[in-house]
Amino acid sequence: MPAVSPPAAQAVAGDTIAAALGHAFADPRLLATALTHSSFANERGENAGHNERLEFLGDAVLELCVSAELFSRFPEAPEGELTLLRSQLVNESSLAEMARRLQLESHVLLGRGEENQGGRSRSSLLSDVFEAVVGAVFLDGGYGAAREFVDRVFDGLWPARPAAPKTKDFKSRLQEYTQKTHKTRPTYALLGSAGPEHDKRFEVRLTLPCGREVLATEKSVKKAEQMAARLALQSLGQEAFTDTD
Repeated sequence: MPAVSPPAAQAVAGDTIAAALGHAFADPRLLATALTHSSFANERGENAGHNERLEFLGDAVLELCVSAELFSRFPEAPEGELTLLRSQLVNESSLAEMARRLQLESHVLLGRGEENQGGRSRSSLLSDVFEAVVGAVFLDGGYGAAREFVDRVFDGLWPARPAAPKTKDFKSRLQEYTQKTHKTRPTYALLGSAGPEHDKRFEVRLTLPCGREVLATEKSVKKAEQMAARLALQSLGQEAFTDTD
């Protein structure tokens, strides 16, 4: 996509995205900023604006809007279940898909290097752009406008309430925690096994979104992953309150 100046970006965005967003911006500069990646701003220099601050704001506004809607839809659901439902909606892959549905990838302004590295199709970048747009709508129209926007773009995607599990294993608890704090999941890797066939031990490495690694060894891969998740929860100060087979 050829480089576009911010004024031109405002015009393009105002003409082609407003209908998809369902919000007419009183200040179209907010939308232009939401669609400007830091790589584009860095290439322009001179303290050119970009969307990282709007992304920060939009992240909080989006979580509030989704939380409020779930709170209203499921009045009997406990906190843990509401958190799980929210994590199914507010995560990197789902927000990137939202951005694609709104065709934001066609309008985001990227630097040449980011463009050449495929940034326009990267889920992490598109997720950030979507959050920045939420932040822009909030600043332009207030909480009511942001709530209307979120309700509209999530229409048809609100989950049915699942049956609450009787217990939660450590992997599930850790995933809920990392989805809430980092919007992504921990990863598990089998490092190897040792010992005779009748008494093998399997070593697993768990990597948290922050990069911290936890190792665990058990009699099966499943048990090793559960143990690693339990140790990770403890290291994060989250009480591991349930046992698993």
